[in-house]
Amino acid sequence: MGDATDATGTSSSSTSLSPSILKKIILSYTYVAIWIFLSFTVIVYNKFILDKKLYDWPYPISLTLIHMGFCSSIAFLLVRVFHVVDLPSSMSPHLYLTSVVPIGALYSLSLWLSNSAYIYLSVSFIQMLKALMPVAVYSIGVLFRKDAFKSSTMANMLAISFGVAIAAFGEAKFDTWGVLLQLGAVAFEATRLVLIQILLTSKGINLNPITSLYYVAPCCFVFLLVPWVAVELPLLKENSTFHFDYFIFGTNSFCAFALNLAVFLLVGKTSALTMNVAGVVKDWLLIAFSWSVIKDTVTAVNLVGYGLAFLGVAYYNHSKLKALREKEAAERKEDEESGRLLDQIEGDETPRKNESEG
Repeated sequence: MGDATDATGTSSSSTSLSPSILKKIILSYTYVAIWIFLSFTVIVYNKFILDKKLYDWPYPISLTLIHMGFCSSIAFLLVRVFHVVDLPSSMSPHLYLTSVVPIGALYSLSLWLSNSAYIYLSVSFIQMLKALMPVAVYSIGVLFRKDAFKSSTMANMLAISFGVAIAAFGEAKFDTWGVLLQLGAVAFEATRLVLIQILLTSKGINLNPITSLYYVAPCCFVFLLVPWVAVELPLLKENSTFHFDYFIFGTNSFCAFALNLAVFLLVGKTSALTMNVAGVVKDWLLIAFSWSVIKDTVTAVNLVGYGLAFLGVAYYNHSKLKALREKEAAERKEDEESGRLLDQIEGDETPRKNESEG
């Protein structure tokens, strides 16, 4: 009886979570909740501003320009005035021109096209099209020889694409131009993510969101000025009834800046894979919000297609997690073997040392 009691006590103590682990789990879920809330807020807020049926300010370049100007100003204050973070010493003018400027150009195009799509497409359908992001990242990674081509992974990508195609087929308010804008935004964003790995990460330069905004936001602002002057400035001059609402655009820009910080918090404290999984949860919440609150039409074919794409993305994330664990296990095994070999060498040298001393 005593042995059984001891075994039960040992089992219960081993299965219970320690306070430190419990705190880590709670913090991880808190970071996920903050990121989902801010990402959700920025998407819905942008839709509200740009949609002609809501706030009716259909100027996506201007909105993105305001975001980049706000982010540039706050990042400058945090870096140069308050010294919250240090700048990387390896960032030279040549590196900035050859690495950061191309990334800034792609980011400005991605934001411009993505915000433009909200004028033509529903929030729910845009989230379904964004499921193509893993397909674009993997395809461009293979093209730039950053990822190895695998037939199984490509089959997974085709399944995701097939699901998105079904969702597009079932879209009640399909707009070709809006779809092309969103697909272009996905392509530019995927290229930017791959180039960050090639141009910055591979050179040992890791930027947090504050330093990223410090370098990239002014670059985006300059790139966006050209199409803004050519396309939207004349339209804004004609719209004499518009008065700049500091509260609307100020809170919208602050949410966009906070989202960048939340990305750093989530990825830095958990992992990029956690962010991908949280992104799937956020997409389902946005689809539900779009249908129930904004009253966008979500058809059964939409849901079937996105459900298939969702399963493909979930399997892709599972495969990445499995590969990551196998890599970590192999590295641990290699470290253990190196440690044993070192101990063996030291053990062989000890008798020789004693013999020489004798």
